[in-house]
Order: sequence, then C-alpha cells, then structure tokens
Amino acid sequence: MMIDNVLQVAKPKARVFPWGTSRPYNAYKDYLKSRFGGRLQKVSVDAGFTCPNRDGSKAFGGCTYCNNASFVPPYCKPGMSIAQQVEAGVEYLSRRYKAEKFVVYFQAYSNTYAPLEYLQGIYAQALAHPRVLGLVIGTRPDCVDPAKLAYFEELAKKYYISLEYGLESIHDATLERINRGHDFREWAEAVEMTAGRGIHVCAHVILGLPGETREQMLQTAQVISRYPIDSLKIHHLHIVKKTVLAAEYQRQPFLVFGYSEYISLVIEFIRRLRPDIYLQRLVGETHPRNLVAPVWGVRASTVQRHIEEEMLRRGVWQGEKAGAGAG
Repeated sequence: MMIDNVLQVAKPKARVFPWGTSRPYNAYKDYLKSRFGGRLQKVSVDAGFTCPNRDGSKAFGGCTYCNNASFVPPYCKPGMSIAQQVEAGVEYLSRRYKAEKFVVYFQAYSNTYAPLEYLQGIYAQALAHPRVLGLVIGTRPDCVDPAKLAYFEELAKKYYISLEYGLESIHDATLERINRGHDFREWAEAVEMTAGRGIHVCAHVILGLPGETREQMLQTAQVISRYPIDSLKIHHLHIVKKTVLAAEYQRQPFLVFGYSEYISLVIEFIRRLRPDIYLQRLVGETHPRNLVAPVWGVRASTVQRHIEEEMLRRGVWQGEKAGAGAG
C-alpha cells in the first residue's frame, strides 16, 4: 500500500457538533437520512450529452482531466433509452445494495446542454419509474438559463432536484489552463440564479490542479462559502489515462498529493468552509486500471475515514476557521 505516512489516531472525546452528529463535518448522507429516512441510491445514466468545451462552441477537447468513460456504470449499455437504463440500474442496485429509494444521476458531460424540450423528455423518462424520488443533474454554469431553471423549480415542488455545477477552482488562470471554457464569474452567476427555487445546489472542486498553491486552494474554500450552495464535492486531482492531463504528466511530471499531505490539506479546506454546507465527497476515485497518479493503494471510503479520524484526533471541525485567512 503506497501511503507515505501511517496516521496515528487516538480515540477522541465524544462530542456533538452544530449539525447534530458526532461527525466533525456536515455529511450529506446524514442530511439524506434525516430528510428521506435513509439512503438515496444514485442510478447513473448516460443521456448522450457533450460539452461546449468539446464541440467547439467554446473550445475543443474538453477539460484536460476528464475521461467520462472511466465511470460508466456496469448496467449501462450502448443504445439503451433513459427509461431502460433506469430500470436496469434500479434492478442492479437493488440486488447489490438492497436499496429501496433512488435518484437518477445524469452524470456524464453537461446534462443541461440541450434545448428545454429535449431535456423535459429525458427527465420525464427518469421520473416515470415508481421508485425514483428525484434527479441529480451534473452540468456547467454556462449551460443553464432562466427557462430551464423555471422548469427545474416546478419539478422541485414534487421531486428532489439537485443541480451539480462544476467549478473546480475559483482561479480563472487555473480554469483556462484546464480548458474549462468558463470563468468563475459565470459559475457565481449561475449559482445565484438557481438559489431560492427549491433546487439543491451542489458545487464541485478539485484540489491539486497544476500550478495552484496551497494558499490558492484554501482561498477556494473561503470564496465558495460566500455563495448559496447547499452541498459540495471535493476531489483530489487524480490523473486518469486517456486524458490530455495524463499526456502532460507523462511528458513532464508535476507534483501530485502524497496521502498524508492530501489529508492535511483537505482538513484545512474543510475548516474554512461554511458549516452549513453538506459535504458529499472528500476525495476522488477511479478504477485502478484507469489511474496514472497518485497511486495510494486505498479506496475512497478508507481515505474519507482517515480524514474524519484525523479531524477528531486534532479536535478540529468544519467551519471553525470560516472567514480566516489561507495560512
């Protein structure tokens, strides 16, 4: 197991944090349990979208780190309709996890990048399944508009609707380097436009992007906390095969996180986040066959557990340094 330092965890004193649990961060899964009485299992589907930084609308090639094929679920087959994918996913996940409640996750590429009439058709297929309680829709801030948001607002009166806006970094120089094709201002405007509609707003950031300093990454935590997001996914930069970033790394390797280094950084990041933001994910993961670097030899669940244990050992928690500097 390629871990640069073994974390020594002493048993901490039990305490209850402001969000009502003994966990030192405000976990999204605890929120779901409170709201829905248990876990909502995500059924990932592929609706055949692309992105404006892939099709030439803004750029070509997509984000330099992106290989959507690396997380296609095993029940998705070419040519399946959304309804067929949902049915197959519900059946598969019911057997594997004994799941009972589901949301359909439109994950691959930008899932609002189409005319509203088309979106209404595919989302209706997903919501038609009797065990589906809502939609989680991954997209970009430049792929929404008032008409689409008004439609989601209506859906949210009956279903759980979550929009995941990729940001990755607040720094425009970084966004340009990774070929995002939008800037921070566009993300901020999309979030402000979405808030207050009954739609769950999730943001996505990546720590360790090329060229960013520790201080810049911690600044991202401070800045996004000023915006009306409900939840956050935090990934470390993991370099995946068949990406532009992998080619760059193979030509001229750049620094990636060691195991303990990442745990220490993400803890400092969490300490600077607004305490009411639900944390959906603390680390990225891809199948080992697709991974170039960093290779830690542990599953994401283990990393997440080590983060939680180390926060308790240190006696720190989410939001305790909200508004503090990056040092």
